Amino acid sequence: MSRYCRGRGARQNGGGTEIDLQGLSVPNLANNIAGKGRFVDQRTKLGMRRLNRGPLVSMLLAGVALPGVALADPTYDIFETLERPSLNFYGSPGLVDMPTAHALPDGQLAIGVSNFAGMTRTTLTFQATPRLSASFRYVGIRDWTDVVPGNFDTYRDRSFDLRYMLKKEGAFWPAITVGLQDFAGTGIYAGEYVVATKTFDNTLLPGRVKVTGGLGWGRLGSYGSIGAPFGGNRGSFVGGSTGGKPSFDQWFRGSAAPFAGVEWAVNDRWTLKAEYSSDAYETEDGSREIFTRKSQFNFGTEYQYSDGLRLGAYYLYGSEIGVNLQYQLNPRKPLTPVKITPVAPLKVRPSRATSPAAWDTQWAASTNQQRSLRDQVKEVLDASGLSLVALTLDSAKAELRLRNDRYQAPAVAVGRGARALAWVLPASVETFRIVLVEEGLAQSAVTLRRSDLEALEFDPQAADALLAVAGIGEATPRLPGAMENDDLYPDFAWSIGPYLSPSYFDPEEPVRLDGGVEVTASYRPAPGWTVAGGLKHRLFGSVGDKTTPSNSRLPTVRTEGPRYAREGETIIDNAYVSKQWKPGNDLYARVTAGYLERMFGGVSAELLWKPVNSNLALGVEANYVKQRDYDGALGFLDYSVATGHVSAYYAFGGGYHGQLDVGRYLAGDVGATVTLTREFTNGWKVGGFFTITDVSAEEFGEGSFDKGINLTIPIGWFLGEPDKRSLSTTIRPIQRDGGARLQVPGRLYEQVRSGHRNSLEDQWSRVWE
Repeated sequence: MSRYCRGRGARQNGGGTEIDLQGLSVPNLANNIAGKGRFVDQRTKLGMRRLNRGPLVSMLLAGVALPGVALADPTYDIFETLERPSLNFYGSPGLVDMPTAHALPDGQLAIGVSNFAGMTRTTLTFQATPRLSASFRYVGIRDWTDVVPGNFDTYRDRSFDLRYMLKKEGAFWPAITVGLQDFAGTGIYAGEYVVATKTFDNTLLPGRVKVTGGLGWGRLGSYGSIGAPFGGNRGSFVGGSTGGKPSFDQWFRGSAAPFAGVEWAVNDRWTLKAEYSSDAYETEDGSREIFTRKSQFNFGTEYQYSDGLRLGAYYLYGSEIGVNLQYQLNPRKPLTPVKITPVAPLKVRPSRATSPAAWDTQWAASTNQQRSLRDQVKEVLDASGLSLVALTLDSAKAELRLRNDRYQAPAVAVGRGARALAWVLPASVETFRIVLVEEGLAQSAVTLRRSDLEALEFDPQAADALLAVAGIGEATPRLPGAMENDDLYPDFAWSIGPYLSPSYFDPEEPVRLDGGVEVTASYRPAPGWTVAGGLKHRLFGSVGDKTTPSNSRLPTVRTEGPRYAREGETIIDNAYVSKQWKPGNDLYARVTAGYLERMFGGVSAELLWKPVNSNLALGVEANYVKQRDYDGALGFLDYSVATGHVSAYYAFGGGYHGQLDVGRYLAGDVGATVTLTREFTNGWKVGGFFTITDVSAEEFGEGSFDKGINLTIPIGWFLGEPDKRSLSTTIRPIQRDGGARLQVPGRLYEQVRSGHRNSLEDQWSRVWE
């Protein structure tokens, strides 16, 4: 039994992470193989592989991700910065208020915060593909009255944009992009556009000049109209009482107006901009009198402070001063490059002809010798942050089952496992079968020939050549007769530390925050079994300050969140027992019972079909739960529900993943959730989802239907050290009761697929690290 005490707890809202930082003392043999130096065991306990929910990611977006902002960085890539588009006041590639046609670098995340005339726009933009980008925007508008129900000193609104580059810029042709602005919000900023941008490097002016021209509809077609090319009529405000629904019938309809502008990058730091805007700001420059528009021309200057941070100041519409802060980052470029301890070259066997004794097989008949070899392999794996689960040996082949507690790339674990076997095992062992094990479940088996490892290590195409001769297939649930690692079970782990729990997008207060102390613990008596739970004590907070009763027409399965925060000072966050196992080939199962999340407790069962070499997975989950009491103790309310889903998962390739969940949600509504995610090889994930159920938009309330953004960031991206932990959050424009799904710890798909063929091949280039 092992006991770990950590000084920093970080689990949030039902998930969590525990980290053990202990220097390992290992024999010289292990040091020589895994790389000399002090090795740190960063073992993640329990199924708590992620820091869930928003606080830490919120801090990332607000400041933690901006260490490069603290000081100007004179070493940033000038040429890349010049190629990267700057953002307009809507947080999309653009001039000042108008869009341009260029796209951000593939995978880029951009955060824009702009303000003028009492209007503040905060936008998160993601370049999902080389041509397609999506944006989520949150705005505050001063003195916004008589436009939406109720009167607001500052009206707050949420909206989404989509942009698609129809044509990349060439030697003669400009880049051409089509865009939808505020296509699924209340429609305050709704507009569509087609825009072209051309870059001129060899002009009479120094630096680089970009010229833009386009045609806009909606907001972007409200001044200087040239007619309605596609007919139809539209008002200046298209949203309904609930908002959130795409207004398909109004896209590219009504009046269209031209806009244009020029951007001059004087040097690698300074840029000047000028534009002619086609937005009349009819609502703001009318009865609302938010500002007085005197001109359609806007001017600005921007300064590239560092590789990520750009600052701008502007003179808009002949009467207003505006400012814009832009920060861009790319998941592929860690804040601190990840450093993996180098390994010694692969140990090559001597020739059978010159050293016949080394090839002797008598050792295979000795149980003591086999156990000695197991212990040596275990020591080598420990030095690399890997754990031996079980080992089976005979004179010609070995099967190693290992647990990867350190590396985001499973291929690194496979490579280091093979290297450990090559260093320790006698020369007669030719075939290595390496099985990745996660939470007691065997994921896949990678079969390698030792002679291939010896021949290919220094090949110019070593990784591809090894993949061509490797076998990746199904792993049996258990290995009969294996020499198991008796140190793994039983296992007890606990942590104590601070927590933060935010609430977003309340019109009265956009950000609310609770914080306090959290204690988590887990006990694993045997493979696949977990007993775990967490306690929280709130020390401060404002989430519960919202006392307005829920106006939901549905069972209040989520909208009573403020009441849960207000009435529960010391709470049981969760407490459950879970069992995972493999009932057969390609099948994985889970049963979990207890207090599953802050608001619900009960029983959850899941069965997943996921072949190792398949892009497709299918799953079914069934739950019966009761709503927990508001005080977070042991009691329950009267509400109970049977809920569950049938799910299909598909890996499209290139890091793109899709998920479809069809079933019954917590409020009893029936429908489906569609999720699309892009995953990067270093563990970053950015995705979006929407849920449509048999609840009407009016019954659902504000937002019309559930939708949002999922974001996962690997810890190693910050630390510069190998680390499997990650931060996860979900950003929802509004949390209502429709389409609400149960939060269950330890769902199977992500855990299982992390060691299957797609995940291995995506990062196979790292197998020799």
